[in-house]
Amino acid sequence: MQAIADYFASIPSSHRAMILAGGIAFFWIWESAVPLFKHEYRKWPHALVNFFFTFTTIVVNFALAFLLLRASEWAIAREFGLLFWLPAMPLLLSTLVGLLMLDLISAWLAHFVSHHVPPLWKLHLIHHSDTHVDTTTANRHHPGESVVRFAFTALAVVVTGAPLWMVFLYQAMSVVLSQFNHANISLPAWLDRAMAWVIVSPDMHKVHHHYVLPHTDSNFGNIFSVWDRMFGTFRTIDRARLVYGIDTHMDPKEHTGIGALLTMPFRPKPQPTRPPAE
Repeated sequence: MQAIADYFASIPSSHRAMILAGGIAFFWIWESAVPLFKHEYRKWPHALVNFFFTFTTIVVNFALAFLLLRASEWAIAREFGLLFWLPAMPLLLSTLVGLLMLDLISAWLAHFVSHHVPPLWKLHLIHHSDTHVDTTTANRHHPGESVVRFAFTALAVVVTGAPLWMVFLYQAMSVVLSQFNHANISLPAWLDRAMAWVIVSPDMHKVHHHYVLPHTDSNFGNIFSVWDRMFGTFRTIDRARLVYGIDTHMDPKEHTGIGALLTMPFRPKPQPTRPPAE
């Protein structure tokens, strides 16, 4: 565990970029070989739109990265945060506690709030409007939402008292797990159910991308599934019933172009509609 801590304490930016790009490439190949759904869409045009928002997410996080450094330094200098308030623990256990808390605040809570605060939901719509969910959907976030999520991450660092290496480890895990649970891959149902007791599995997260309530407001987790089970937001649905998208934006003109997606939060909300297949 110490070797992992040492690596992430000085991880080069190029390595962090390789984790992001390598994950996309790996799951892209996997979902092309064994897809859950054979989407009738042009994969590259769809991916390029999502890559644009991946790029804006990277820009926002890079521009604000110094705030995470300051937040971690502030907490450590004052011995503030959960990791300082709990009894001394072995490094492996304290890392697990830290990762769980970072995931609770920067992922589950940020996601939950984005669904229940109307201005934030308008930003989050861009992510939910994808009707062809695949691994590139993982980082399809409006730049405004990227700022909101960053703020929750900074809050999580302070509340947890996490050292910067743990933050970088969490972010690497978060990127890969998000690419994994968005990927259009087919796992054996028994394996997916077993995984969902510990981490957010593909089937578990795709319930969240079903186009209507109450499924949209469920399964908010990113890495660990424990928070959804603990807070009563865990829900299942047969994968054969899944319809991706959001019922207010099922028209392709609403969700397939970069311009339409950037302006989506600022346009009047259309009336809910049935998906084309229904």
